[in-house]
Amino acid sequence: MKQRLTDFINALRDAGLSITLASSLDAMRAVAVVGIERAPLREGLAATLVKDEADRPTFDRVFDRFFAAPGRQRGRGARPQPSGDGAGGGLATSGTRSATWRPPDSRGPKPRGRPVDDETRRRQRITAGDHLQRQRTLRSLPFADMSADDVDACELLAAELARHLRLHLKRRLQAWRRGRLDVRRTLRASISTGGVPITPRFRQRPPDRPRLVALCDLSYSVATATHFLLRLLAPSTAFFRRASLFAFVDHPVEMSIEDGQVVPHQPLDLYARSDCGQVLKDFVDAWAGLLTRKTIVLVMGDARNNRRPARADILEQIHRRVGHVVWLNPEAVHRWNTGDSAMRAYEKHCDAVLAASNLDELERALRRAFRGP
Repeated sequence: MKQRLTDFINALRDAGLSITLASSLDAMRAVAVVGIERAPLREGLAATLVKDEADRPTFDRVFDRFFAAPGRQRGRGARPQPSGDGAGGGLATSGTRSATWRPPDSRGPKPRGRPVDDETRRRQRITAGDHLQRQRTLRSLPFADMSADDVDACELLAAELARHLRLHLKRRLQAWRRGRLDVRRTLRASISTGGVPITPRFRQRPPDRPRLVALCDLSYSVATATHFLLRLLAPSTAFFRRASLFAFVDHPVEMSIEDGQVVPHQPLDLYARSDCGQVLKDFVDAWAGLLTRKTIVLVMGDARNNRRPARADILEQIHRRVGHVVWLNPEAVHRWNTGDSAMRAYEKHCDAVLAASNLDELERALRRAFRGP
């Protein structure tokens, strides 16, 4: 059911509805409350996913396609077909993830037995150029300006950037393990192989893999940036001895990523007023055991605290206990320390404060964050 609901939400986005991460989580909670009886399920999902009454007909059409009445069920094993009204064109079937934008084949169609003429090649170059320009535009588009369609279009880009980050961490880990060649120990070991240095020896012992603690703001203003942070970070957690993920708005809760969705382990009010100071205090009180000299603490948030106590002294305590503290701020740099932002109070106790307002900045920030404590 969870996968079916995820596909349904993606189909609504394809049909033009603007659905945030917070609304998706609300919808999952609603299903847990109302159950899977069709009429209550329709109204429960509509209450959480439809923000404009003008979108209700579109919602009903997509709902009827995904949750057909018993008398309208297709034969077992049949797949739902996309409607011809344009609202759901290109939707994936249940169990797969739909994608609203895919890179075109730069090679273009090539009819069998006929050579490709100059005009066809020119069109192929134009198509490839448009695709690259679209990618550059999406990578530099601020998270705060992204529409639901932009978020969907960036999913493929995020997957590619996540692969690059994973390879980057893999190379760094291998470099840490190599260290400096110990010529004396290498020659001594070569005696058993007739003087051939088959197994090199290194002076530096392989260091322990670092531990990662990520505190991620899920409030409305930061939710899109946090979504892509987790998309980039999730495939690389295997390179850490332990990766602990926490979500917060006004208090922290442990979370995990299941089927590409953020799943808080305890209730979290996504519409509460942000309170970073209380978040830091609650975190230290409950999870201080995670803070060691081999821990990297990564914070994603805009540090907007609704003018409540910043409690930078607690971040100072965390900084003294861990190896590295990095703060990623998804706001534009010129907005830092304006209004209710407490960034100035926090940055004094961070090893790095990095801009992460779009995909390009986020990838660069993560590469810098994982240079090691």
